[in-house]
Amino acid sequence: MSTGIPSSARPAGWARLPRRWLGAWRRWSLWVLLGALVAGVLVTLVWLAGRYEASQVQERLERDAMDAAADLRRALARDLQDMLALPGGADGILAWQGQANELLSRRPELVRLEWRDEQQRVRAEAGIPTQQDTAHSEAAMACANARRLMAPSYSASYYHLLPGGTGAELMEMCAPLVEAGRVRGYLVGTYSLQALLADVVGPQLQRTQGVSFTEADGTRLARVAAQRRGSRMFTAQQLFDLPGNTLVLRMDGWHAAPSVFPNVLTALVTAMSIALVSVLLVLVRDTRRRLRAERDLAEALAFRKAMEDSLVTGLRARDLHGHVTYVNPAFCAMVGFPAAELVGRAAPMPYWPPELTEEYSGRQERRLAGRLGPSSAGYETSFVRSDGSRFPVMVYEAPLINAHGVHTGWMGCILDVSEQRRAEELSRTTHERLQATARLATVGEMASLLSHELNQPLAAIASYATGSLNLLTPLPGSAPDAHDLHEVQVAVQRIAHQAERAGRVIKSVHDFVRRRPHTRETVPAQELLDAVLPIIRLQARKLAVQVAVEIAPGLPPVLCDRTMVEQVLLNLTRNAMQAMDEQEGAAARLLQLQVRRAPAGGPWLEFSVADNGSGIPEDVAARLFTPFYTTRTEGMGLGLSLCRTVVEQHGGHLAWLARQPRGTVFVFTLPGDGQSGPSN
Repeated sequence: MSTGIPSSARPAGWARLPRRWLGAWRRWSLWVLLGALVAGVLVTLVWLAGRYEASQVQERLERDAMDAAADLRRALARDLQDMLALPGGADGILAWQGQANELLSRRPELVRLEWRDEQQRVRAEAGIPTQQDTAHSEAAMACANARRLMAPSYSASYYHLLPGGTGAELMEMCAPLVEAGRVRGYLVGTYSLQALLADVVGPQLQRTQGVSFTEADGTRLARVAAQRRGSRMFTAQQLFDLPGNTLVLRMDGWHAAPSVFPNVLTALVTAMSIALVSVLLVLVRDTRRRLRAERDLAEALAFRKAMEDSLVTGLRARDLHGHVTYVNPAFCAMVGFPAAELVGRAAPMPYWPPELTEEYSGRQERRLAGRLGPSSAGYETSFVRSDGSRFPVMVYEAPLINAHGVHTGWMGCILDVSEQRRAEELSRTTHERLQATARLATVGEMASLLSHELNQPLAAIASYATGSLNLLTPLPGSAPDAHDLHEVQVAVQRIAHQAERAGRVIKSVHDFVRRRPHTRETVPAQELLDAVLPIIRLQARKLAVQVAVEIAPGLPPVLCDRTMVEQVLLNLTRNAMQAMDEQEGAAARLLQLQVRRAPAGGPWLEFSVADNGSGIPEDVAARLFTPFYTTRTEGMGLGLSLCRTVVEQHGGHLAWLARQPRGTVFVFTLPGDGQSGPSN
């Protein structure tokens, strides 16, 4: 087997080596060469991967530096617009200072603002003082350059000492205020380069990045350092050219050494990585769904809590065994007990009246057993506050059903009706007082009529009494004969009749004026009219009005409050007679009172009061039942409103109709015996 090496070219020592050793060396050299080639390929791949990673890091850093420079330019342009928007004018110094201070609070990179006139004298200023020659010279140069360019100009940076031994690198910006083509003043803004980097670029920096302003020779002026450093540093620079000044924006990025796994190891873990990534994606999706559900649940709970806390209605939840599981703040404030003292309690409850504990316990047992009627039906009861005071409440309860449709307890809605009852009592008392006032006003108007009506029976009584005395006083020495005694007896009977007549008039007025308890009773329609007819006829005789009464036969008695209905009849008849009194030239004034069954059927009765007066105009009809509205100078405007309220409290209805050929008819309905309206 030839080795491929000419015998003349073999070294002298090789001739003495065994042939098999030469073959082994050849094979091992090939394996070493193959291994070196593979190692070289792997090293090259690692080097190329590192170079690629470094180029990617450098490109990202270059893009970040460009973005940072763009952000700085936008920030300076935004600040310039805000400064030019400050108010000017001769009288705007205070407004300028106020808005300048507000602008400085919103723009931390600005440390000072000055408003100068055309001679660069300071008219107004805001911010920290920078009373240094350097500051004045840099600002003056910037303003001179701005006047030349007729545009904003920036000065070179300078170092300014601050209180406390610290300092900052500052830069001046001067913008001319041009009016009608001439410079009328300047706006000078002082920038802190450190604050400019920290507030504009700092929030966008990564933890491994740092940014700084440098001069052209590399002198660092301001810097925002990286929070974390790696083994390699990458640098990108951007020329930050400003009118009048040029700075270099330098961005440093720290990165760990590039590490690339061999392809074989990557191939081995690729499948596992794909599986892990898939599982991770599934977990991320489920986590996001769970977080969304938790967020929605938290929002729903917060909304429900805010809604329950804002309610003035008490809420109370009980389980199937009668233990309180929840009370809202309104219920705790209502009864005066804290939630910790109520939750978990069972019967008897601390807010139950002691003497009604057995009754309330039985009602709770019936409720828990479902034998208390429909859940929507409420019931009124009394609770006791922690201070011992009692108050009425309305309780509405409904079953509590959980998410699985299982009945787990009862939810109660408790309303404090003490204010409602107090308002109802006040309304009732006020109504009674208004009614009594109306009756007294009516009696006052009838005082003259009453005196005229009583004059007749009183005059007759006086005449009969004088005649009787004359008959009972005979001539001296003679005795009264039988005829005189008979005449005296007739006179005394007529005196009694006239006295009874006067008494009836006075009694009818007295019964009408005095306050009686408001209770419902069955009263025949004839008695209602008889109670007020004497008073009606008093005014009718004065106004020359004829009164006609018609009551249908077979009517059931009226179930009403007698005093209130009498007031309604009197008010309507008085209005009717006054309406006829205003009508001049009428041939006959006729007031018709009629009682019959209501056309709608049932035991309802219909009362009507008709006149032949001038009727009701359209503009008055629209406000006829409005309280305190009247067309008479002496009226109170409460009569018709009071009448409608009384009728509606009895469950009836009051309306009016135009009468043909003239006049008005007022009609109202009242319940007969067996058809009760709502109670007072």
